[in-house]
Formats: sequence, structure tokens, C-alpha cells
Amino acid sequence: MAEELIQTGAPEEPKRGAHWIFMGDSGIRAGWSVLIFVAVFIALEFIAALPFFTFIHFKVTRGDPQPAHVALVQEMVQAFLVLLATFIMSRIEKRRFGVYGYAGNARFVRFFGGIVCGFAAISLLVGGLWKSHLLAFDGSPLGGFIAWKYAIAWSVAFLFVGIFEESLLRGYMQYTIGRGIGFWWAAIILSTTFGAIHGNNPGESPVGLFAAAAIGLVFCLSLWYTGSLWWAIGFHAAWDWGETYFYGTSDSGMVASGHLLSEHPTGHLLWTGGTTGPEGSLLIVPLIIVIALLMWLWWGRRTVFPFSKQAKIAAQL
Repeated sequence: MAEELIQTGAPEEPKRGAHWIFMGDSGIRAGWSVLIFVAVFIALEFIAALPFFTFIHFKVTRGDPQPAHVALVQEMVQAFLVLLATFIMSRIEKRRFGVYGYAGNARFVRFFGGIVCGFAAISLLVGGLWKSHLLAFDGSPLGGFIAWKYAIAWSVAFLFVGIFEESLLRGYMQYTIGRGIGFWWAAIILSTTFGAIHGNNPGESPVGLFAAAAIGLVFCLSLWYTGSLWWAIGFHAAWDWGETYFYGTSDSGMVASGHLLSEHPTGHLLWTGGTTGPEGSLLIVPLIIVIALLMWLWWGRRTVFPFSKQAKIAAQL
């Protein structure tokens, strides 16, 4: 009888070896994939970026105004390396490159829509500060051809900023961590990281750090609604361009060399943003809420979201 019970009992689970530790139902487990991606990106930094920047000898003192040509070259290199790291991971994982936020049938429409929304948003914030007598303009230090020269240089530089930062924190990382623990947990972790990274900027403030994290969540919201990074890239580039070049304010503590307008804050730090710039003003909080609400009204009436199924995948970290 005992032998019969043993034979008819539940089958013994197969032993799980090293393969189970590294591989899941959707391929390499999310945690290992993220570690590989970070290792690849850091390796590319040492192989390409550091020797390149050492060779061209950029001399910019921390806290000084950032020259446009320096920002353009640095961000272009960083954008290329993060895209290359993403491409390498797509080959390792045998996935299409576009699944990491670059696909979609309306890429150009999303991108240009993001540009319009980004410039409109920063204009609304700066306009609110100006009308509230928290910011005063000092005229324009540029004119003629030189103004157009800087306008183009900074627009290209901030395009690469948008590509680099969105690809790094809301491209491969968001997709991969999302398939491990869910889209919104990944969004919270990476947006918090996005805010924390800004803590290295000279002149940054607690409100500015919170704003950077909150705007990161807004970008994740656009990814959730549209399934791509193109709107966020356009918004990011236009926001930074308007803030840094067009209105001449500090951008998360960074001041640009060569801007169309000049200004200075004229009130309490919490309301003006001080050295952080408009992103350090408490006025940015209601602005972020309004942006998220408008996104919901514009995109949120769809019945199926691009990442809703992905968020339920149970690949373990």
C-alpha cells in the first residue's frame, strides 16, 4: 500500500539548475538583462567616450556657463552609445530594436507634437513666473546671425539630450524592468533615479529634484499611452531648449552660454526656483498635474494600452 501511495502521489518537481536562475519564460531574466545592459553601456563609455573626450580636451569649469558646442558633442556621443548598447541587447535577446520605445506608426507626429507641448509648457511656467513678478527679463544679449547660430546649436544639442536621457531611463531599462516587476513599478524606480541624478547638478534644489522625478513619470505616462518614446523625446528637447536658450533661465542648475533672453529671479526661492531655474519653483507642481490631466483627456480614452499585457508578465528578477 505504501509503495502504491508513493507511485500515485504528485510527481516530483524537476531540479532547477543554473539555466533556471538566468533564464525565464521570456528569455534572460529582467534583472540579469539590466545588469548586462549597464555593463555594456559602461564598457562603451570606457572604450569610446572617455578617450574621445580626453582627445578633444574640453575645458569647462563646473558651475560655469555651458558652451553650446561642448553640450552638443557630449550629448551626441552619449546618445549614440546608449542606442548602441540598446542595439547590442536587442541582438542578445533576439528582439526587435523598436520594442524598446522606438516603434509606432505615428513617430513624426508624436515627436513634433511633443515639441509643441514641451515649448508650450515651459512658456506657461515662465509666463506664470513673469506675471507673478517672480522673474524679470533683462533684454536680449544676442541678435542677428549669432542668435540663429545659437538657436540651431542648442536645438540639436537638446535633441540629443532627449534621445540620450529617454533612451537610457525610459527605453531599454523601462521595458526590461517592466517585464520583471510591472510597468508602473519600473516607472517609479526609474523616475526616482532620474530625479536623483539631477542632484549632481550645481544649483539644484529639493523642489527641482522632485520636479525632475515627477516629469519623468509624465514621460512614462506618455510611453504608456502611445507605446513609444517619440512624444517624450520631443517634449524633453523643446522644454530644455525653451528654458535654456529661448528664455535664458537656468535648467536644473545649468546655465547656457549663448541664450536669446536674459532674466533674473525676483522673489522667494521656493517660488522663483532660484539658481535651479523654473523647475525649482513650486509653480511647476500644478503644471505637471495639468499636463498629466490633459494627457489623460487626449489619450486616456483608449480601451487597450500598449503596455498593459507586458505589465502582467511574471518574469522574476
